[in-house]
Amino acid sequence: MSHIVTIKTEVRDAEAVRAACKRLGLDEPVHGTVRLFSGEATGLLVNLPGWHYHAVADLATGQINFDNYEGQWGEQRHLDAFVQAYALEKAKIEARKRGHSVHEQPLPDGSIKLVIQVAGGVS
Repeated sequence: MSHIVTIKTEVRDAEAVRAACKRLGLDEPVHGTVRLFSGEATGLLVNLPGWHYHAVADLATGQINFDNYEGQWGEQRHLDAFVQAYALEKAKIEARKRGHSVHEQPLPDGSIKLVIQVAGGVS
C-alpha cells in the first residue's frame, strides 16, 4: 500500500541541514550570526552558490532567513534545491530511525521519489 504525502518544510534538524549541504556539494554549514542587507540573522549558515549573502537556517523557528533581492543576489533555484535536499534527508533520517529502508528515484522533472519500505509492505 502506498501513500502520497505533501510536505511543508520547516528546517529544524542540524543533521539534515548538514546532509543536505553535503548532498549538494556545499560547504559544511556553521552556526553563526551574519549581517544580511537589512538586519542580522543567527543560525546555521548555508553558503549557496553565487549568493551574495548566506541563507540562515533558524532551527528554533524552522525558518530560513535570506536576502537574494528577488534573485539579483542569488538564484532562487539554489535555495529551492537546498530545501528539497533538506526535506529528503530529513525524511530518510526519520525513516531509518524507525528501522525502515529507503530508496530514492530521481524523476525527469528534477523531483525525487522517495520510497520507504516498511516491514510487510511499502508506505
